[in-house]
Amino acid sequence: MDVKNWKKMEVRMPNRKSMLMRVCGVLLALSIVFPLSAVLAADEPYPSRPVRFIIPFAPGGVTDIIGRIVAMKLSERIGKQMVVENRGGAGGLIGIEMAAQAKPDGYTLLFTTAAFATNPSLYKVSYDPVKSFTPIAKVGSGPNVLAVHPGVPVNSVKELIALAKKQPGKLACSAAGAGSFGHLAIEHFKAMAGVDFKIVQFKGGGPAVIDTVGGHSQVHFSALTTTLTYIKSGKLKALGMSGSARSKALPDLPTISEAGVPGYEASMWLGLFAPAGTPKAIVDKLNRDLAATLDSADTETKLQNQGVDVELMGSSEFGTFIKAEMVKWEKVIREGNIKVEGGK
Repeated sequence: MDVKNWKKMEVRMPNRKSMLMRVCGVLLALSIVFPLSAVLAADEPYPSRPVRFIIPFAPGGVTDIIGRIVAMKLSERIGKQMVVENRGGAGGLIGIEMAAQAKPDGYTLLFTTAAFATNPSLYKVSYDPVKSFTPIAKVGSGPNVLAVHPGVPVNSVKELIALAKKQPGKLACSAAGAGSFGHLAIEHFKAMAGVDFKIVQFKGGGPAVIDTVGGHSQVHFSALTTTLTYIKSGKLKALGMSGSARSKALPDLPTISEAGVPGYEASMWLGLFAPAGTPKAIVDKLNRDLAATLDSADTETKLQNQGVDVELMGSSEFGTFIKAEMVKWEKVIREGNIKVEGGK
């Protein structure tokens, strides 16, 4: 290449100062564009995509049925799909721990039961019910029913207590497994009523209630959904409801507190949670949408058909309620010396 052509080429090539200015210009443009896009993303209306809805129990149970009703109704309300994901196992621990580790952006929610508050006293858990989650709302509660086989010569809670005191440890009470809410509820009853039963554990509420219907156990304590059919057919004799108020499904049946054990209450509640750190605006929106959903007569009827009464509770109130539940059931578990397989 001759000197003349080299000089022409040299003129066409930008010098260092020019190149540096161009690079700085590009970086300045990027610094403006990216924060702007981040702001736009932050202002994006929630939800803008499907929401993961974790139910920490197997399909087909009461929690799954209620959870799917809530998820479906919320989907209709917010205009985005709630993708139900059953993550059962270890009394709900697997699904709860999975939700605790999720990104707190409102796109992973947890729908669970009172096991949320009782599990830390039974198992070694990696989550803290208070610190690892933001409560969105309590949805409702399903009271347990204290019932006996028709052959047991009692017709009230007071008569059952009197009989149990005459025969300490003789009456057999079927339960849905060590550490189940039904088991904890009957232990709570024993402590408050000053009686003793022989607890017979089964793998699930179904086998437990069938054992009592068959007359092998005399007493049974479990969810209304499990026992209602047998009560209405006369195969079980209902004595009292465990909730703080009478159930709409059996309005003539008194609460256990009314019937002889003042202050007794043990309800299997259900609620919605988000991972800790989820923006307050998202939590507030979900709470409002859930309240509007549960205010529907159709939704309320669907829940009542599963033995659950709507009991809406806001985020702050629900958080206070959770703390009280943890204290209450920790005492029952400790004083009853309740141990579970794979537990503490």
